[in-house]
Amino acid sequence: PSQDIVLGCYYLSQAPRKLAGSKEPDRIPLFAEATEVEFAMSENSVRAHDRIRFKNPDFGIKTVFGDPTAKVIETTAGRVIFNQIWPAGVGFCNKACGKKQLSDIIFRTYQVAGHAATVEMLDRLKELGFTWATKAGVSIGIVDMIIPKEKQLELDSAHKQIAVVDKQYRSGIITDGERYNKIIDIWTHAGEEISNVMFRTLEHNEGRKELNPVFLMVDSGARGNRQQVKQLAGMRGLMAKPSGEIIERPITSNFREGLTVLEYFISTHGARKGLADTALKTADSGYLTRKLVDASQDVIINEPDCGTVNGIIVKPIYEGDEEVVDLVTRINGRVTCETVKDPVTGKAIVKKDQLIEELTAQAIEKVGVEQLKIRSVLTCESKRGVCAKCYGRNLATGLMVKLGEAVGIIAAQSIGEPGTQLTMRTFHIGGVASGTFKQPIVKAKNDGDLRFNDLRTVQALDGKWIVLNKNGSVSLHNKEGRELERYNIVIGSVISIEDGGRVKKGTAFVEWDPYNVPILTEKAGKIEFRDMISGVTVKREVDEATGVMGTVVIEHKEDLHPQIVIVDDHKEVLASYSIPAGAHVSVAEGKKIAAGALLAKTPRKIAKTKDITGGLPRVAELFEARRPKDAAEIAKIDGVVEIGGTVRGKRRVILKDPQTGAEEEHLVPLNKHIIVFKGDLIKKGSQLTEGPVVPHEILDVCGPQELQEHMVNEVQEVYRLQGVEINDKHIEIIVRQMLRKVKITDPGDTSLLWGDQIEKLEFESENQKVVEKGGKPAEAVPVLLGITKASLETDSFISAASFQDTTRVLTEAATLGKVDHLRGFKENVIMGHLIPAGTGFSTHRNINVIQLGEVIPAPEIEPSFEPAVG
Repeated sequence: PSQDIVLGCYYLSQAPRKLAGSKEPDRIPLFAEATEVEFAMSENSVRAHDRIRFKNPDFGIKTVFGDPTAKVIETTAGRVIFNQIWPAGVGFCNKACGKKQLSDIIFRTYQVAGHAATVEMLDRLKELGFTWATKAGVSIGIVDMIIPKEKQLELDSAHKQIAVVDKQYRSGIITDGERYNKIIDIWTHAGEEISNVMFRTLEHNEGRKELNPVFLMVDSGARGNRQQVKQLAGMRGLMAKPSGEIIERPITSNFREGLTVLEYFISTHGARKGLADTALKTADSGYLTRKLVDASQDVIINEPDCGTVNGIIVKPIYEGDEEVVDLVTRINGRVTCETVKDPVTGKAIVKKDQLIEELTAQAIEKVGVEQLKIRSVLTCESKRGVCAKCYGRNLATGLMVKLGEAVGIIAAQSIGEPGTQLTMRTFHIGGVASGTFKQPIVKAKNDGDLRFNDLRTVQALDGKWIVLNKNGSVSLHNKEGRELERYNIVIGSVISIEDGGRVKKGTAFVEWDPYNVPILTEKAGKIEFRDMISGVTVKREVDEATGVMGTVVIEHKEDLHPQIVIVDDHKEVLASYSIPAGAHVSVAEGKKIAAGALLAKTPRKIAKTKDITGGLPRVAELFEARRPKDAAEIAKIDGVVEIGGTVRGKRRVILKDPQTGAEEEHLVPLNKHIIVFKGDLIKKGSQLTEGPVVPHEILDVCGPQELQEHMVNEVQEVYRLQGVEINDKHIEIIVRQMLRKVKITDPGDTSLLWGDQIEKLEFESENQKVVEKGGKPAEAVPVLLGITKASLETDSFISAASFQDTTRVLTEAATLGKVDHLRGFKENVIMGHLIPAGTGFSTHRNINVIQLGEVIPAPEIEPSFEPAVG
């Protein structure tokens, strides 16, 4: 449901705020059934929002939303009317129901009461919604946009903070980049605060009994969102220049107050850009859908079970410390590869090869399962198409997918359809604008014992622990040793509680500097500079306003490595640290320092000024398997990092595996920002430099499993940023199509050729033939193809010709004498055949009905009147 229907239902199910002097609970009128409430309302003795007591229809009955414990519930007259339309098993829903809650109730109704009941109920819902939207008489006037009194205070506070930042900049404590970042941060915070205060003001509606219509529309989900209302009654906030940079002076007015001429001019940039984007976007999005359909059109459910034992391991997805997708969402509607038992009772929650329903999924998460192996189309071993077990539940019906379902086309449409909602822009962000830096503290959500995982720490003079490496984490465990929460730790974090110490709930025990990446020392000693030559590798900057001298490392061509070396009293070198270009040196030569002291800091902005390709272009880039520009270097083996000298204008990064002693050298261009430090232990496939990762490299280094996980997560991330939910299995189907081919590296005794790209199945069957004859099988490596290439290289030349490069495809097919077996959709549509899906699926095609003789009615048995024994 949407718009008016939602508005009507929300208005009807809204409860009044308890005003001072309202009646005591036992003085509220009591009703036994809904008809009494209707009579009372028609006589105007009770209004829709009046609190009443009502005999609980769900007492002692198990329903989805009802409360089986109380005999009498306190509710409103409107909610009694609202609950008349739901079928019996749903129960009495005693809360305000906006768009989200309505969708939820409808879904549960479908599960509980079935298809027919849901259809009737939706009709009743429509009637009810429109009736009450009419009775509510919601209208909107300029006085409904109430500007909070606190707005001015927030603005004043922001201006004060900015004055402090400016003063820091003028006295040389921070750089211009840091100043800009901090100011953008302050304004983003102020905007958020004003927005929150404004919503509280609207909800309160200046103490009036009625609801504020603007709040009603937004809160119910009928129309508009927080962002729009913030512009009406809060402040418009930060705007971008046409180039995409954020202007550091925000628009502090809102539409009710009206904008100044300058503010109006600034805000026109955004409006024009929006219109230009929309026109381009529609075409691009349509083309993406067409490519996806072509790549995946022949994926059909071909058999009930392919019998594979393989699967993929899924776990919740975190961004920073925040869980953005929980395990329930990821495993709901999939088939497991393993039996999950309750660790306490030992009883199986779900058996191997069983479909996980929603309630089962919640039970699995409840017993503390962190990750689960599930069947997936990525590992399905069907010869053609995929099998039902690997696909799982059909999202349209909520039941196991049937044979002959066209899951490939469904997948392509599910990914292509939200394409128009994605942005076209490539964001140019100097680090922050799309939201402030993560909160620079970690607070405990539970009581527990703290454990350091893979952390190198040093104790500072004040007794706190300073973290010297990245990729480490801290976790909290309960008395039984079960992990309750885990946080990844940023380099340079200060942990105030020791390893094994007890943490109380709500304590902030980790903090870090969100604006700078620090370089810290592990050893105490005296400082010496190496290769720090003024004007060549470093420049000394004197801030004119303050006269403070600062040293900054600059880009340089010569074979010099600016380093800070820590020596003891006998001039023995204890440790040396390479200082990257752009870093600000924080110590003076010859000084003695303690372990954990800050040697230099790189503003985080430097690490992030690259364009972040977002939205549609990023999705297309991923599915086309293009090599992104400014790609990151990735580690080819597990090992410990050593940073060597420069060779031909590139810096050497060497990885040594401590177990095997293997070494691998990576040459990184000098202008790339290396994000690993000497002595870090890293896993193969992790990034050594900033930037997006080349998918082909992941395939070579880590293999197909890792690549599949990477692709699914990357695509999901783009859609998640825009607030679009897509089920993983759709993306998995497309990725499966991209990884169908293998490249021959050694033909063995087969008839294949070196460097040939052939289907995996063809490769496996060729090998099987050779092995049966006792020959040497061929060897091959998997290849990643973009969707355009994958579509053009299908078995069916008719399908490929109808997509792109028609002449070339047909010439090639004719010269090679190809045969098209008409297995997919497109080729059958083009030839005018039945499509091989649904009722046209091969198992339904050749059915003959044979009548077996005449039907003989069963003889009726006389009822006997002997008394029943027992």
